[in-house]
Amino acid sequence: MENLLRPLIVIGGSVVLTLVIGWTTDLLLRKADQRHHETPLWGLLRRGRIPYQLVLCAAFLRATYDEAQLLDQHRTAIGRALTLVLIGATAWLVIRIAAAVVETSYSRYARVHRDPARVRRVRTQVTLIMRVVSAIVGVVAVAAMLLTFPAMRAAGASLLASAGLLGIVAGIAAQSTLSNLFAGLQIAFGDMVRLGDVVVVEGEWGTVDEITLTFLTVRTWDERRITMPVSYFTAKPFENWSRGGAQMTGTVFLHVDHAAPLPAMREKLRDVLRECPAWDGRLYNLTVTDSTPSTMEVRALVTAKDPDDLWTVRVTVREELIRWLTENHPYALPRVNTADAVLPPSHPRPDTHFPRPSRPRVHEPPRSTGR
Repeated sequence: MENLLRPLIVIGGSVVLTLVIGWTTDLLLRKADQRHHETPLWGLLRRGRIPYQLVLCAAFLRATYDEAQLLDQHRTAIGRALTLVLIGATAWLVIRIAAAVVETSYSRYARVHRDPARVRRVRTQVTLIMRVVSAIVGVVAVAAMLLTFPAMRAAGASLLASAGLLGIVAGIAAQSTLSNLFAGLQIAFGDMVRLGDVVVVEGEWGTVDEITLTFLTVRTWDERRITMPVSYFTAKPFENWSRGGAQMTGTVFLHVDHAAPLPAMREKLRDVLRECPAWDGRLYNLTVTDSTPSTMEVRALVTAKDPDDLWTVRVTVREELIRWLTENHPYALPRVNTADAVLPPSHPRPDTHFPRPSRPRVHEPPRSTGR
């Protein structure tokens, strides 16, 4: 009976104690979250309740397993397995706690500062910092797991002795990866490009959707994803429409006839912009920028608060001006002239007939008739 009750008490007591402590901690965090609405820290810490309970359970079982006297022939293997679970759960819990602290700091910063560009910059830095922390914690956890095996401990000395040579070989082999890694850190803290920035790369217009330590994803206007190494943004020029403010100026080009009513077109442009919610009211203009033998090029200048609204303003202006010209001034649309050319007065008419000059007669010399 003692052999049956002892492991049941040890294992069952560890599980029950884990559940009680976990439930109590979660209850305290829930009450703290309800009491302090200004900070999301307590609510974010609740996301770590599963790794927290795993840490508690593994720690209790690892400390009391010898007292259970269960499967003595496999005691070493079970103890090592519990240690591995404890190390892995601890790394998971540390990542969740770090994520809660970093996310809380970002939320406070976003509430205090109203500048979208600065908020996106901090968001980019926070994302990359969390990736670095997760990578470091993961590497340390894996190293600690490997050191629990005696064979790995014995091989540690030889690994450290050859660490210099391995470092050189790894540096040469991973030169591209390391360059992308440092480029990612440069982007994060150099404020070159941020999450949510509108960029133009390789002729594609889109929004920065994701930034990691090695690659960057741009979401285009037609919902495609362009993934490229972050070293591209440190080695090649690109357009960032969100730098220095999101306000933009755009143009709409129309080709009309030379007889088009320009003053009326300017008034119509003003009326169209006043009825367009996407126009920010800063500037508008309509000028003739070029001329050809059959048409002239008219440029409408408009402004908007961001690239999305600018696109809306441009397509609205183009559509409304063309429709207005079609309905009210159809003669102003480009035409192909098929009439006969009007000749100047001094030029003779093409149907005038002139006498053809006589061809002079050529006298040929007499041929010789010699035999």
